[in-house]
Amino acid sequence: MSSESDTPDAGGARSGDQRAPRKAPATSAAATSSAAPRKPVKRTPAAAKTTAARTTAPKTTAAKTAAARAATAKAADPTTVPDAQAAPEATQPPEATRPPEAATTAPAAKAPAKKPASPRKPVQRKPASGATTPAAPRTPSKPRTPARRPAQRSAPASVVRDLDPNRISLSISGLTKKFGSTTAVAGIDIDVPQGSFYGIVGPNGAGKTTTLSMATGLLRPGGGSITVFGHDVWRDPAAAKRLIGVLPDRLRLFDRLTGRQLLHYSGTLRGLDSATVRQRADDLTVAFGLEDAINRLVSDYSVGMTKKIALASSMIHSPRILVLDEPFESVDPVSASNVVEILERYVAGGGTVVLSSHSMDMIQRVCDRVAIIVEGRVLAKGTVDEVREGGTLEERFIELAGGRKSAEGMEWLLSSSD
Repeated sequence: MSSESDTPDAGGARSGDQRAPRKAPATSAAATSSAAPRKPVKRTPAAAKTTAARTTAPKTTAAKTAAARAATAKAADPTTVPDAQAAPEATQPPEATRPPEAATTAPAAKAPAKKPASPRKPVQRKPASGATTPAAPRTPSKPRTPARRPAQRSAPASVVRDLDPNRISLSISGLTKKFGSTTAVAGIDIDVPQGSFYGIVGPNGAGKTTTLSMATGLLRPGGGSITVFGHDVWRDPAAAKRLIGVLPDRLRLFDRLTGRQLLHYSGTLRGLDSATVRQRADDLTVAFGLEDAINRLVSDYSVGMTKKIALASSMIHSPRILVLDEPFESVDPVSASNVVEILERYVAGGGTVVLSSHSMDMIQRVCDRVAIIVEGRVLAKGTVDEVREGGTLEERFIELAGGRKSAEGMEWLLSSSD
């Protein structure tokens, strides 16, 4: 009897042992259901991020279901305690039950979005295709030479002529002249070599015109002597004046004659025959560009044209020396250039030219000798290079004439009047 009763008990024990393992698969099923989200780990980071977000709610529900089943099994049979002790592991939050790969993969997928941006490097803009890159400042290898002052500018080359200083065409010695209490010329000494182009310069009122007028016999001097090729102008005026051609400052022409008539009169007055006068008049008319005006009255001429017809009249008798007072005054540059060319050819043929002018540039370009007269005295004379002393003739002239004058005290000129 006892064996029979033991057998059912043993069978019951077996059956109890069999029921406990039946519940274990439930626990393992719960664990399996909680571990199911491991599959999204194999996805790409972007897909894993989306899957993790979607599976958060199912994981929590599966954990609650497993915990409920474990509690029911525990209440039904105490022998399921070991299995129930494993349930808390299944009821932990899904984050605790995740494998390490899943826990680290999701943050890795979010890292690029949450990573703080590194400080941006300054952008180096490239110049446009048409723009030019500014050149780096250059360091001069040597200091720059300061600009020259106007007083130190280089002078043009002077004219040099090989002349014999012992052959004098015009000699002026100790010449003086007074007008009342005013001394116009105070002892001038000048020797002009034959074949030279001699210039006389000076400020207004310096005595240039007075000196040239006495040298040509137009004004009697107060003292001194004047000779032309050895002939005293005042003791033998006819012989001296035959050798001189004069262009005075204050023209006194027979302006009621035509230009051709004036040339004919000047030629016959010098003793030339009519044929010679006609031929020379035609040559001078072409040389001075007076073809269109030669048959008009001189009174209708402009100032420049009057200068040219007067110069032609002074040259028609082929003098050995020409004395010209301001020959380029009121003459246009083209005509002045033509006159200079005529005078240079005249000098090259053996003639002598003495002229006065305020054009310093022209004087140092065409003259080989020059004299500076200030207040009736010669302050400098000789070749152009000797007189200007390495500078320009104008600078030397200003220096000897007393320098530039200041224009102070003219403030009233700056205010406009109604």
